[in-house]
Amino acid sequence: MLSRTANSLYWLFRYTERADFIARILDATLRLASLPTSYNAERNEWESALNAAGSAEIFRRHYDAISESTVRDFLAFSPHNPSSIRNCLELARTNARAVRTALTLEMWETINGAWLELRRYQNADLDREQFAAFLEWVKTVSLGFDGSAYRTMLRNDAYYFTRLGVSIERADNTARILDVKYHVLLPPTERVGGTLDYFQWTTILREVQAHTAYHWVYRESVKPWLVADLLILNRQMPRSLACCYESLVRHLDLIAELYGRRGPAQRKASDAAARLAGTRIEEIFGRGLHEWTSDFLDENNGLGAAITEQYLT
Repeated sequence: MLSRTANSLYWLFRYTERADFIARILDATLRLASLPTSYNAERNEWESALNAAGSAEIFRRHYDAISESTVRDFLAFSPHNPSSIRNCLELARTNARAVRTALTLEMWETINGAWLELRRYQNADLDREQFAAFLEWVKTVSLGFDGSAYRTMLRNDAYYFTRLGVSIERADNTARILDVKYHVLLPPTERVGGTLDYFQWTTILREVQAHTAYHWVYRESVKPWLVADLLILNRQMPRSLACCYESLVRHLDLIAELYGRRGPAQRKASDAAARLAGTRIEEIFGRGLHEWTSDFLDENNGLGAAITEQYLT
């Protein structure tokens, strides 16, 4: 496979996964912002949304104040934000068009149809209910596109590169949302384990589609360290870091077997997966969840760079 084809497939799936993540962040923020003010006098949900998306610095270049309207516009529709839902879906469609012959008909129709439908929402003045419906549509598009790939693509190198894109992006997103919840979202005046803390963790579980899974695994009320355990170390949870790295190791090994050569990407992924397998949640909280996730994000970015250098350039 040509490196530019592999690159387009990899980024096509990174962008669709990122659009889904931004939609989930915004949906969670809408839920948190709808809490009565008596829950919390220091509202910082919209600032936390920017931090979770990794877009706070770019936001400040274009907006003077953080508010629901400015953050919604920036994360969903702004052309100035490389990770806005609009830009993610447009870039996904651009990459899909570049490798049209490598996609199945179902995949192309899903992403092209989403790009056409997106035009309906641009420059629209959406109230909260309409905006929530837009976010549900984005999540449905991502689910439908990934599902069409899973059900229709041959299990060859093209498919393997799509899985690398999904897994790298999903690991980054899960680490970010955990870090922001623990380090930023809960105000200093609120008690860890209090009503607001519980509601925030529950909202995050729902937004990453893990609320039911949490109760199946732990069979008790929501506790921060158990949520972190589920989303970091539980390999049965599709969005967990351990599951993402299990997928990365498997598909990088399949690519190496197909091409007859292993390299830095395989070694980095295997080393990271082994460290995750040998880590206990008590060790992570003992060190500090923020410090641990920051190091993980750096390592995940390093693996993405290694994949790019080895296969995509």
